Amino acid sequence: MSERYRVAAIDDIESIAIPGQPRWRLLRAALGIEAFGVNAWTAEAVGQVVIGEHDELGAGAAGHEELYVVVAGSATFTVAGEEVAAPTGTLVFVKDPAAKRSAVAREAGTTVLVIGGAPGKAYEVAPWERNAAVLRFWESKDWEGAIAELRTLHEAEPESAGILYNLACAEARLGRADDALEHLAASVALFAGFADNAQTDDDLASIRDDPRFPSA
Repeated sequence: MSERYRVAAIDDIESIAIPGQPRWRLLRAALGIEAFGVNAWTAEAVGQVVIGEHDELGAGAAGHEELYVVVAGSATFTVAGEEVAAPTGTLVFVKDPAAKRSAVAREAGTTVLVIGGAPGKAYEVAPWERNAAVLRFWESKDWEGAIAELRTLHEAEPESAGILYNLACAEARLGRADDALEHLAASVALFAGFADNAQTDDDLASIRDDPRFPSA
């Protein structure tokens, strides 16, 4: 591979998949891109959420403008409450970082390329991407590995609610209830929205009946 340019097929890029969720391909990291964020998500079934609902102002976000490119299949986007039909080749540009956006696949194998960056700022890897890369351990169910990496991330970013939340999830999966409840409470203290996520997150099922579990 040349140091001046690189060529790759999306399907050949390293990916992360958790049962029931779209497959995430780490394009930016795999290609060594430093100037902008770019990743791809592929739905494995009709009706699967291929882009989870989010805005670019919440915990772990970076205030990016985002361009979504449907490179395979077909999706229905919802942006700021409006539905947008998006067959192959459609570009959906979300300029407003406060606008909620999501997408549902209308065909199996629907792939959405996402490119983002903050206007007028040098690109930095978004906190969610550093955190979400740990999800590869969910596919292998290597909870010890997940906890070790998340603890390292937490030391570097002690105020990251997302890192604390995922740490609590991994600890709950491993049966470390006290640690999980402590880190979940710290996560919710930093970002109250994670209390809502916790109510239905399968990772936290083992600790949900504990009186220390945060309420929505």
